[in-house]
Amino acid sequence: MDIFLQALFLILDPYVLGVMFLAALFGLFVGAIPGLTATMATALLIPFTFFMDPVPAIAAIVTTVAMAIFAGDIPGALLRIPGTPASAAYCDEAFAMTQRGEAEKALGTGLVCAVIGGVMGAIVLSVAAPSLAEFAIQFSSFEYFWLACLGLSCAVVISTSSTVKGFVSLLIGLFIATIGIDVTAGYPRFNFGNVELMAGVSFIPAMIGMFAVSEVLRYVASTHTPLPMPQQKIGNVFRGLGPILSRYKVNIARGGAIGAIVGVLPGAGADIAAWIAYAVSKKTSKQPEKFGTGHVEGLADAGTANNAGLAGAWVPAIVFGIPGDSITAIVIGVLYMKGMNPGPTVFMNNPQLIYAVFIAFFVANLALLFLGFVAIRMSRQMLRIPRKILMPIILMFCIVGAFAINNTVFGVTIMLVLGVLAYIMEENGFPIAPAILGIVLGGMLEHNFVSSMIKADGDFLGFFSRPIAATLGVFVIIVWLIPLISLMRRRLRAAVSTA
Repeated sequence: MDIFLQALFLILDPYVLGVMFLAALFGLFVGAIPGLTATMATALLIPFTFFMDPVPAIAAIVTTVAMAIFAGDIPGALLRIPGTPASAAYCDEAFAMTQRGEAEKALGTGLVCAVIGGVMGAIVLSVAAPSLAEFAIQFSSFEYFWLACLGLSCAVVISTSSTVKGFVSLLIGLFIATIGIDVTAGYPRFNFGNVELMAGVSFIPAMIGMFAVSEVLRYVASTHTPLPMPQQKIGNVFRGLGPILSRYKVNIARGGAIGAIVGVLPGAGADIAAWIAYAVSKKTSKQPEKFGTGHVEGLADAGTANNAGLAGAWVPAIVFGIPGDSITAIVIGVLYMKGMNPGPTVFMNNPQLIYAVFIAFFVANLALLFLGFVAIRMSRQMLRIPRKILMPIILMFCIVGAFAINNTVFGVTIMLVLGVLAYIMEENGFPIAPAILGIVLGGMLEHNFVSSMIKADGDFLGFFSRPIAATLGVFVIIVWLIPLISLMRRRLRAAVSTA
């Protein structure tokens, strides 16, 4: 209790609260701008943390990320351009609600679910960190291979078009992920003699291009006058949320659990948590046909999962020094810089600082309820900006975001090329989401498959040689078989009815 009180006083210091407030404003701004991600916001904060004590430095990062992840929902709902990768899973759903005049409901649901998910993730982080980290540390390349397969299977499941087109889109993403140096032989693949491509295709420019640039191209190529954006009033976003939260309380709880569990697995993070939660929501829903048409159910699941995944990613980072995602990879560097070497000993040497991190998560997520509401109210002006003015502004931010990843024009080139590819795909009915997930998980899938085959000396049964791997493997195979069984049952019924 003494340690908890010390940590509480550290966070309630006026200087620390002031830093968290400024970090919250910064996070909301970065998250709401397409192309500027939560990871980028964290990286931009690092120079400022040099001059801070450990608690305000870590609290600033925690607050910035919590705000940025939610703020990415705002342009996703209003413009179909997710501000952060974690918002991409349910971007189409939220935008469909906006087109139907329900932007208020979409943003309100996203905000409240983000707060609930963030609090759930903070509880998991503060209560179950050591035990969950011990579970995650048991994962080897076999388990990570099946986890990647599960994530890729979700890409096809959540596809709103045909399963075949979703699978083709996934293969396109996996092909893009193979560009660059072979992880095993060190041989360049598909780089066409370009030195820049030897490093592979960076995910952030790819996401910006396939979501944002394709939207700009669609507007430019439109031969008819586009329908005006719905000019509904965005006022009290909490109005009418009671019945929604009551009806989907199981979804919210499940989304928070998925986010916390997936987030604690190193390399997974909030992005994959949101995709998996959305796929599970659609698979278990009583109205799966409504998904993709503006159904709030998937939004409740995925919106809770992505914020819960944020805190979950800190578990292996703090306890074992293993980054849970790209953000915590940066955080580990800050912890070392501040003398808080991640590992089990940090709970003995600096327990009050670790508990201060836990409390910072609670404070940041509770503050999101108010600051997120203010951000939503301000965002309604985006609906009033004419598209011919808004699209060039979005394109400018996209170029800045793609360039800022590696400070090279090549990032902008990747963004534009994949933007054109995504436009062509969508015009022909191929969904973009599976391709994006293929790019994200392709490297993880290949690396862990090759590593596992080397460990098992080429024996495929090695993927079922460990209890956790065998469980995951059987579950993934069942997921793969379900669509085939459903197809066979439909054909059998059709044959019986025509007989």
